[in-house]
Amino acid sequence: MILVTGGAGFIGANFVLDWLADDGEPLINLDKLTYAGNRANLASVEGDERHLFVQGDIGDQHLSASLLAQYRPRAVINFAAESHVDRSIHGPEDFIQTNVVGTFHLLEAVRAYWSALPPDARQAFRFLHVSTDEVYGSLTAEAPAFTEEHRYQPNSPYSASKAASDHLVRAYYHTYGLPVLTTNCSNNYGSFQFPEKLIPLLIVNALAGKSLPVYGDGRQIRDWLYVKDHCSAVRRVLAAGRPGETYNVGGNNEKPNIEIVHAVCALLDELRPRPDGKPYREQISYVADRPGHDRRYAIDARKIEAELGWRPAHSFERALRLTVEWYLANQEWVKDVQSGAYRDWLAKNYSERQA
Repeated sequence: MILVTGGAGFIGANFVLDWLADDGEPLINLDKLTYAGNRANLASVEGDERHLFVQGDIGDQHLSASLLAQYRPRAVINFAAESHVDRSIHGPEDFIQTNVVGTFHLLEAVRAYWSALPPDARQAFRFLHVSTDEVYGSLTAEAPAFTEEHRYQPNSPYSASKAASDHLVRAYYHTYGLPVLTTNCSNNYGSFQFPEKLIPLLIVNALAGKSLPVYGDGRQIRDWLYVKDHCSAVRRVLAAGRPGETYNVGGNNEKPNIEIVHAVCALLDELRPRPDGKPYREQISYVADRPGHDRRYAIDARKIEAELGWRPAHSFERALRLTVEWYLANQEWVKDVQSGAYRDWLAKNYSERQA
């Protein structure tokens, strides 16, 4: 059995579903169910005896300790995090509490559990911490991609909180010997992503006849990673990664944001044309840029390929089509997550950005 935290969120839910489909090993799924955590993401495994869902906070050290003591997992995978840069700009405290303080309390519970295990179980145990490429800061257009040795230079409250959690995980390895693994991934996209992130926001707004907001000039570059490829990388690192090591996970897809916008519009033109026959590109609007917006992220994923034999299995074109098709086929899911709080957030974040 393994323990997964944040397993009702976007990446965590995809991991849980893929794990149960591919592996079959039981898991405990601990999630606080904040705005981005959604039990509906896990509807297909409701009633599956291998999936035990527990609503709770990684900052609740007593709860984590009791779950560890009761179920005695062989590994913990930590997806739990506040993860949206824009939200961290408007309200950084939640990010410090979850990503820093919460990770600390989880590590303390895990350390106590691991220390009391029999020697063989202690040797086999792993704590895998899922992080982001944003901890490395911003790259110029000509700079080489981020390697695992790149200096941390976080530029937002979100990335700073994730950098702090990464440092805590590293410290627990070097100080206490806790067998940790860290992954730093690039921009994920795919099914179940909360529609405040770029790709699902574009789909939702396009279908609703709303503007498609693009920050600044739209030339910010990201490496785009299909969520199912990310999940396969996490499984591979858990199975064969070396304790104490960090593995960068990327999709080998550096693209400017405006290219992503155009690609989504083109797919929607094909799959769900506008009633008036006009292209969705007409809905694009440029808005004021995000404060401190990093210009470019790029992942050098040669280490995970060389050491663990992992490479992304999906092309960007195929995975983006699958993503758009999923949102078109799951309009009820989209409708259910668009609460009043979500609408208030969109108004707060975008109303003052109109350029």
